Amino acid sequence: MNKSRRIYQFRIQLKEIKPAIWRRIQVPESYTMWDLHVAIQDSMGWLDYHLHMFKAALDDESGIREIGIPDADRFVGDPEILPGWDIPITECFQELGETIEYEYDFGDGWQHEIMLEGVLIKEKRVKYPKCIDGKRACPPEDCGGVPGYYNVVEVLGDKNHEEHQSMRTWVGEEYSLNKFDCRKVKFDNPDKRWEIAFRGQ
Repeated sequence: MNKSRRIYQFRIQLKEIKPAIWRRIQVPESYTMWDLHVAIQDSMGWLDYHLHMFKAALDDESGIREIGIPDADRFVGDPEILPGWDIPITECFQELGETIEYEYDFGDGWQHEIMLEGVLIKEKRVKYPKCIDGKRACPPEDCGGVPGYYNVVEVLGDKNHEEHQSMRTWVGEEYSLNKFDCRKVKFDNPDKRWEIAFRGQ
């Protein structure tokens, strides 16, 4: 199969949250881990305000590595963070069913499981990346991680709660815990996202 025609299908699920919040996306096999990060952010509904990291075993048998944005000021002895834009997704995913960890926002600590579900042939006249399925809205940014999210759920679910109106104002009138429509997902160009993030650095 011509590699330029291959599409990788991933299932992304937030850990420690029930009912599950998850997405199913399809991306070109030529993607890097940075590109995958951008696609995850856009499909989940995160705003890419914070740092991220993948933990994956590369195909060079070097063990579990951290992949994300390198830290030039890391302390001696801290693990090296490999630049995601230099690591093809094919180095982290070799077999169907394989999973890796993805963390977003080290303060809130949103942990995701990323699973390779399939390797497909690119369909004609279909634009990739593509979100084909998913359930429930992404937690609001900076809500305080899993405990903070459950507080959001509790407050929004009780119209008599003293913080209900302020919480509704904070999350926005459009926000609905169970609302997700994959047709409304819009994917940013990962190269442009990189330029915005790192231009002039």
